[in-house]
Amino acid sequence: MPDRARRPMLADSAPSEDRLTEYDQAHLPEYLRLLDADRDAAPWTEVVHIVLGIDPRNEPERARRAYDSHLARARWIADHGYHDILRRS
Repeated sequence: MPDRARRPMLADSAPSEDRLTEYDQAHLPEYLRLLDADRDAAPWTEVVHIVLGIDPRNEPERARRAYDSHLARARWIADHGYHDILRRS
């Protein structure tokens, strides 16, 4: 996971505001990777380890919470939040 080291730190749960946040902007690549993995039906345990950098064997509850939260946020961005991105462009 060498590219994870250069990315901003991920929180245990994604934002829940009804607008795009700075956190969301900083983690758009992770959100896109989560959506791709979900579309491909990749096992969540692999995705959370690779994309979010959390080992589900060592921290199963934290891993599941972070995965669910960030995937839900990624879906929100895909459905609604992208409008903010377009307005800023």
